[in-house]
Amino acid sequence: METALYLLPVTLGETSLDAVLPSYNKEVILNIRHFIVEDVRSARRFLKKVAKEIDIDALSFYPLNKHTSSEDISGYLKPLKEGYSMGVISEAGCPAVADPGADVVAIAQRENMRVVPLVGPSSIILSVMASGFNGQSFAFHGYLPIEQGERTKALKLLEQRVYAEHQTQLFIETPYRNSKIIEEILNTCRPQTKLCIAANITCEGEFIKTKTVKAWRGNVPDLSKTPCIFLLYQ
Repeated sequence: METALYLLPVTLGETSLDAVLPSYNKEVILNIRHFIVEDVRSARRFLKKVAKEIDIDALSFYPLNKHTSSEDISGYLKPLKEGYSMGVISEAGCPAVADPGADVVAIAQRENMRVVPLVGPSSIILSVMASGFNGQSFAFHGYLPIEQGERTKALKLLEQRVYAEHQTQLFIETPYRNSKIIEEILNTCRPQTKLCIAANITCEGEFIKTKTVKAWRGNVPDLSKTPCIFLLYQ
């Protein structure tokens, strides 16, 4: 296996690995001993799920989050510089997409190291596919502002882009705030604007539905503890 920084997707929830990850991913993982991870505990659990024969205690884990300094991140890549392949594991889905793994990849690219992304589930791509919205032009905005006034302003701006640029707009929210953000969308956006709510993608209880804002009013399921992604279009 060629020495590289491998970007290793994980499941989006408690679902079978065989359903969403190619068998090739396992082959790659079994040849890696150094992992840069968003959460050590969940990464160890994921690797054990990939192959029970993996000796977890023989592996090296380098935690990566918003508190990790650029100097630490650069130091994490030392094994790669010495000829050992490394893997990057996100908390869920694909690393380096709305994920601190992007900082590692940026350094690896700057230092001319080989970066190899592996196939796996991305809630962004899967939700666009299932929404019926524009898949030629779309933008993902991560989390909208927490403060209500700023959040309302952000939603109005995204809706303007929908109509001015014919561009699909995507964003997410912390699950316990889902009800609040949905209420905000229904109170802020035009009745004819379309909203797709995609929840539990690839997992048990998957829910992906597109309706106008007007049609959603009074018909929103309880998604208060469910990972969701929201899409707006015309």
